Amino acid sequence: MGDETSTSVPAQQQEPTVGAGSVKQQLSRLVISSLRATVPEVEVEPMVEVSAKFADYQCNNAMGLWSKVKGSGTSFKNPNAIGQAIAKNLPSSDIIESTSVAGPGFVNITLSNSWVAKRIQDMLVNGINTWAPILPVKKAVIDFSSPNIAKEMHVGHLRSTIIGDTLARMFEFSNVDVLRRNHVGDWGTQFGMLIEYLFEKFPNWQEIGSQAIGDLQVFYKASKHRFDNDPEFKERAQQGVVRLQGGEEKYREAWKKICDISRSEFDLVYKRLNVELEEKGESFYNPYIPQVLAELNSKGLIQESEGAQVIFIEGYQIPLIVVKRDGGFNYASTDLAALWYRLNVEKAEWIIYVTDVGQQQHFEMFFKAARMAGWLPDPKENKFPKTNHVGFGLVLGSDGKRFRTRSTEVVRLVELLDEAKSRSKSELLQRLTENGKIVDWTDEELEQTSEAVGYGAVKYADLKNNRLTNYTFSFEQMLSDKGNTAVYLQYAHARICSIIRKSNKDVEELKMSGAISLDHPDERVLGLYLIRFAEVVEEACTNLLPNVVCEYLYNLSEMFTKFYTNCQVVGSPEETSRLLLCQATAVVMRQCFQLLGITPVYKL
Repeated sequence: MGDETSTSVPAQQQEPTVGAGSVKQQLSRLVISSLRATVPEVEVEPMVEVSAKFADYQCNNAMGLWSKVKGSGTSFKNPNAIGQAIAKNLPSSDIIESTSVAGPGFVNITLSNSWVAKRIQDMLVNGINTWAPILPVKKAVIDFSSPNIAKEMHVGHLRSTIIGDTLARMFEFSNVDVLRRNHVGDWGTQFGMLIEYLFEKFPNWQEIGSQAIGDLQVFYKASKHRFDNDPEFKERAQQGVVRLQGGEEKYREAWKKICDISRSEFDLVYKRLNVELEEKGESFYNPYIPQVLAELNSKGLIQESEGAQVIFIEGYQIPLIVVKRDGGFNYASTDLAALWYRLNVEKAEWIIYVTDVGQQQHFEMFFKAARMAGWLPDPKENKFPKTNHVGFGLVLGSDGKRFRTRSTEVVRLVELLDEAKSRSKSELLQRLTENGKIVDWTDEELEQTSEAVGYGAVKYADLKNNRLTNYTFSFEQMLSDKGNTAVYLQYAHARICSIIRKSNKDVEELKMSGAISLDHPDERVLGLYLIRFAEVVEEACTNLLPNVVCEYLYNLSEMFTKFYTNCQVVGSPEETSRLLLCQATAVVMRQCFQLLGITPVYKL
């Protein structure tokens, strides 16, 4: 087993094809070529950013290079001179219209209108997938949702599920092979309690099946009450865990039954959210724990402390316990075995864990232990494989406290999602009745639209925030058609579809025969923002921040509104070009919705 330990590999330096990747990636390739010609003796990464004022993009390498070369007999007199040389040495390209150098060597780059227009048209013809960013990994594990068997999924699981699904969608769009993992808690001490309670209450449980348990939440509470108040039952339950983990057939069978009932409850939530996961729960990794701990022990990492086996980690007062005093395994032992499996068997290069911020210390310690074992490189080296903990804050109620129902119970997710759909439907019916359009809608359209808008509103209200912050759950706010909400964005998208429909033109035909021009300032602003899509997705993937895509989507809809206000579309001399810009905006908006797990609607 020791021979299989993963070694770190540098980020893959794929040679991308010409024209591949985001605009920023394409400009960076030109800048690399220029830097090699300008300062061949210095190895430096290109610094290309969107420019807010003076141009479309900016190269900011000159000052950093000046600090490296001054006093070394260089012919450059100052950073501005380096900037001039970088601009002059940029290879000839149809991407760049012009360059200028400002202040201490900032190279301002203005893109060619015809290139921007052609890039948009190529996307319309060949599909949005041609705008996928190029990421430095081929395979990633995203570990998200992870509810506990026999317990209700709560709002924290909703956040993990929504954020994890969006990260998975963004990586998949970027052509990464994503293993969507549901690391369910299916092997804990509570199973002894549940199984013994099942045997006691229903001696013939195998014959009556699922009906024995009925409502799993009620069953869990009753068994927990018994466990807490009956020492004799508690002892039996503790023995039950040992018998289950020892593989006793009767206990294994009861465990499987409880897991199956729980899974069908989870699936009600996943189905509504349109989320796909592959379950590999704690029990899956259990057989790997002894050999993983043996490897860590052989490397001198495990020590005995107060009867437990632990790993002492620099910077932390408490150690990472890997074997409890009673000889049982815990989260840390399971997580280490799961990481070993993901690195060595599944050969994942990036392993991402989506849980609440309260678990941050556990992950920091566990990642450090993996680095001590030589499984992961130093994070400063920016090499793969690597791990990240994607933490998120709490969902709060209107009282500023953790979101709960009136009876202080955790909110049932299925009920919460059903309420979002129901509210969305009643608002839609009211609006359609008032404007006399209800006759144009079938029952099926009403159902599908209410679902898309209701579930989409819940997802977007979560994803638009920086995930580390807490946010307040409010149906009124998330279902508002004003401001930065999914409902507003659905309206914006439906409006674009309506403009295209009312033109009575075949857009499929236009994109093959027509051409885009960006002569009006608002056409150019919209066109430039459209082609930034790939680098926005790249940034969201790199920093594991879905809100970056939400911000882009909202800004895009605002820019479209400005373009539509100032540029007549239907009936104008530029009608064909502008209809194609409308179509390109709708296509990019739909892809943003897809990344966020939201179903777009075409009429509202």
